[in-house]
Amino acid sequence: MKMIWATWQKKIHTNETNMPGCIFCSIANDTSSDDDNLVLYRGKHNYIVMNLYPYTSGHTLIIPYRHIADYRDLHQEELLEMCQLEQKMITWYKCIPSAKVLAGMNVNRVAGAGIDSPIHRHIVPGIEGDSNFMTTIAEFV
Repeated sequence: MKMIWATWQKKIHTNETNMPGCIFCSIANDTSSDDDNLVLYRGKHNYIVMNLYPYTSGHTLIIPYRHIADYRDLHQEELLEMCQLEQKMITWYKCIPSAKVLAGMNVNRVAGAGIDSPIHRHIVPGIEGDSNFMTTIAEFV
């Protein structure tokens, strides 16, 4: 396998979402449609949203409200809250027996980011015995 086989992500990677501008900024600014936009939580500097094109069930994203292309440009408060939210999501998923969690970020398109700006963290849960997210993202068979 030389690529991630997640054909359901084609729309997001080829900008066929029919959303003007940045999809994440649209969601960040539309607080009236949190249910429709799959927003789980809004913090002061970041929000958590279900990934519309997930690698596994429960795949979530932590996204700063500011449209920031470079991780190093996050303010300390934004970075701290992002890490705290990541910790909470991992803790929540680990309440499921046999759960495993992949957490991380693709820093640019070369690193595999379909949307490289704004930066965002992925929390990808899995359950022991499921399809195993490692076969999807790391070419382990």
